[in-house]
Amino acid sequence: MKNIGIIGLGLIGGSFAKAVKASGKYTVFGCDKDAKTENAAIKDQAIDFILTEENAKDIDLLVSAVTVGVFKDATERFLPFLKGGATVIDFGGVKRRQVATMEKWKKDFPALKFFGGHPMAGKERYGYVNSDGELFKNAFMIIVPTASTVPEDLKTVFYDAGFGRITETDAETHDEIIAYTSQLCHIVSSAFVKNKTAMRSAGFSAGSLKDLTRVARLSPNTWTELILSNRENVLSELDEFIDNLQKYRNAVSNGDKDGLSGLFAEGNLLKEKLDGEK
Repeated sequence: MKNIGIIGLGLIGGSFAKAVKASGKYTVFGCDKDAKTENAAIKDQAIDFILTEENAKDIDLLVSAVTVGVFKDATERFLPFLKGGATVIDFGGVKRRQVATMEKWKKDFPALKFFGGHPMAGKERYGYVNSDGELFKNAFMIIVPTASTVPEDLKTVFYDAGFGRITETDAETHDEIIAYTSQLCHIVSSAFVKNKTAMRSAGFSAGSLKDLTRVARLSPNTWTELILSNRENVLSELDEFIDNLQKYRNAVSNGDKDGLSGLFAEGNLLKEKLDGEK
């Protein structure tokens, strides 16, 4: 793979463009709904050319780095112009919806290869202006195959972009786990920052407040779309979290020293296991 096309040059698409361009191995084509963003990417040398229907025939790998709601229309526009053997992958935060669309595309475009993808990296700020060629350094890249194997040349592109590990999974497993590792985290952070004391906390906070509230700063429309696209999995995780939180409230309300200490000890042990310390 030598020519990479990227649809959507926001935080993720723009960062991926910068990362693969910095490797010196690829020619990068990119497009965005905002012409100013396209011009900025050209000026920064994050992309070599604006991606069009005319030059799409040169693309070896087409990356769709747009939101879930526009993924189908934005990507489908270029499919008839891609050469046989080209690979298409999306970078969306949920996978069942995109992979289902790709399964239909496989019938209409049998000469193309389709994969779901999700780069495990991000920032609390969004848009091309916040893109960073180092964003994916040592990050996980999740790939959902619609075929039996993931080609080595596709993996190479991601390693060249800085990813440290590639995880292969199915769409259902991805959406179940991501509901906990990402979407629940954003809900909790957004809710936590709404306590009235938050606005009085200047000078009284250390790392824990910053860590817990970091992802409250997000793109509202993007995260609403992601969470509602994975609603049943998010609800399951949210209900379990509320049940666990209620246990802490009950212990505090009842002045239950042993109960509260036990809850903290249990959480501490689980965190140690999560970090591979036990």
